[in-house]
Amino acid sequence: MLLDPGMDLTLRPMKYPHFFDRFKDAIKNTWTVEEVDLHSDLADLARLSDAEKHLVSRLVAFFATGDTIVANNLVLNLYQHVNSPEGRLYLSRQLFEEAVHVQFYLNLLDTYVPDLDERAAAFAAVDNIPSIARKAEFCFKWIDSVFELRRLETREHRRAFLLNVICFAACIEGLFFYGAFAYVYFLRSRGVLQGLASGTNWVFRDESMHMAFAFDVVDQVRAEEPDLFDAEMERQVRDMLAEAVECEVQFAGDLLEQGVSGLSLGDMREYLQHVADRRLAALGIDPIYGSKNPFAFMELQDVQELSNFFERRVSAYQMGVSGSVGFDEDF
Repeated sequence: MLLDPGMDLTLRPMKYPHFFDRFKDAIKNTWTVEEVDLHSDLADLARLSDAEKHLVSRLVAFFATGDTIVANNLVLNLYQHVNSPEGRLYLSRQLFEEAVHVQFYLNLLDTYVPDLDERAAAFAAVDNIPSIARKAEFCFKWIDSVFELRRLETREHRRAFLLNVICFAACIEGLFFYGAFAYVYFLRSRGVLQGLASGTNWVFRDESMHMAFAFDVVDQVRAEEPDLFDAEMERQVRDMLAEAVECEVQFAGDLLEQGVSGLSLGDMREYLQHVADRRLAALGIDPIYGSKNPFAFMELQDVQELSNFFERRVSAYQMGVSGSVGFDEDF
């Protein structure tokens, strides 16, 4: 089974071909940081209001370390326990993509924050910005929960591993980053920071695929070991999502504390609750909040643009992306 201890090396016969399909799809999604022009954003940054500048400052501070945390969990916890060579192929590709994201955010800070002291402070955000520190503590708690496990020998070991997978898919990549995407697309809807938005389109695509693969892993384990998924597991997942929402709402309060015209803390809370409910639905768990998406720019403008973006062949991709993408599950 997928979580049996060991390291299966046999790609033929292929036991989990859907994981290999995920790997091949990810290869089609290759892009490079050098193709994202952030310099066009500099004039926009100069004319932002003080409140908008504060939002951008906090946002890039979160970006500075967010994907590094995800990459660390891949290396420390996921790779060794997914006993499928096809699955490990995808995780290897995901690690590469996380490295590209880290480079993108490095370039973002180098472009947006010319002052070296301010830049150093952004990279140290987990130590000096309380709202980001809380999100990091949430991540580290779930990393540490399985860090000492070298083999998934017991039912409790496997449940702990699954909770880690669910946390990083549903809460971190699927909520923390989707909250960040909403701020980026809000700014783009105001006609500013188009360079940041174009790079975020590609990160968005990657993160959606990372989340889809993780949910595939969860579904596969559920099919093989259904006894792992009981009422207690459901309660733990719901509590986890609720805590993640509160972490992200605190971050939203920080970003919006100076009052950003057109973007309220109440709407941001509702959006985060809506996204959390979507993650629960993907896991077959009843929603907590029943909230709707309050952001038309996420429902309409970006879904249409991103749909067109993925259907056409673009120079930033080495290979054309074919097929369709369902965005209702992600927003």
